[in-house]
Amino acid sequence: MTNDKNEDARRAAWLETANTLTEALPNILRHDGQTVVIKFGGHAMGDADLARKFARDVVLLKQIGVNPVIVHGGGPQIGAMLERLKIQSEFVQGLRVTDRATVDVVEMVLAGHINKEIVTSIAQAGGRAVGISGKDGGLLTARKLHRTVRDPESEIEKVLDLGFVGEPTRVNPAVIQTIAGSDLIPVIAPIGVGEEGETYNINADTAAGAIAAALGAKRLLLLTDVAGVLGPDGAVIPELSAEKAGALKDEDTIKGGMIPKVETCLDAIEKGVEAAVILDGRAPHGVLLELFTDHGAGTLIRRAG
Repeated sequence: MTNDKNEDARRAAWLETANTLTEALPNILRHDGQTVVIKFGGHAMGDADLARKFARDVVLLKQIGVNPVIVHGGGPQIGAMLERLKIQSEFVQGLRVTDRATVDVVEMVLAGHINKEIVTSIAQAGGRAVGISGKDGGLLTARKLHRTVRDPESEIEKVLDLGFVGEPTRVNPAVIQTIAGSDLIPVIAPIGVGEEGETYNINADTAAGAIAAALGAKRLLLLTDVAGVLGPDGAVIPELSAEKAGALKDEDTIKGGMIPKVETCLDAIEKGVEAAVILDGRAPHGVLLELFTDHGAGTLIRRAG
């Protein structure tokens, strides 16, 4: 009797899996042949189990006909290496001030250790990936990022010098298209090169948004450490139009570190990406839930209409 019960339980589990696959089929077909740019970062990168699940999800996407493009961050790992090397570093408006010594470490950690770690995880999950940085193939041309801050007493604005922190000025998607056109998955470190060959540290969200726009991606997914955009009641807002997102920002409902993420999404959809999603990278299989279920995950932002 016990064996019969065990067999029934296994069969019920198999049927549930089969039902899940058939329910996902319309969404799988909707994304067939489409490019999805995924920014991978936050605490999920530091959790070995979540990193393995992410790699398996990415391999699954490739196997069923989606073209995943991974852009990764690595702030905590950069901070740890700077501390080991006893290099002082500070943040201004959420961006790491990057002097020449710091940018060398940033490039070493992002384009070296982290990039190859993700490539290896994908290989262990049964896929094939190629790790590159924005320097490869002229992918990301950048310029120095300029930010201003207003003195609260004098009301005078002054320019902040963030060192070798950059913003993309040009994206050449040819190298990504060549990789993605094969059975390989591109994994990109957000390092750009200036017109005179200087190295720039680019925010991973910003780099992912620019790359998604250049590729005409169907989706831009920003994996972060929050469940999505929160409304005034503290609940996740499942979907926002660009207009509503702008209004929530003006009302100070969208604030702090969520502002640049939403702005990245808005810029990407303005430049042709169908929709962008902010979702929790700590939630197992969040990418699959977003793409292949009707309820999705996180907050989807799209143009009205």
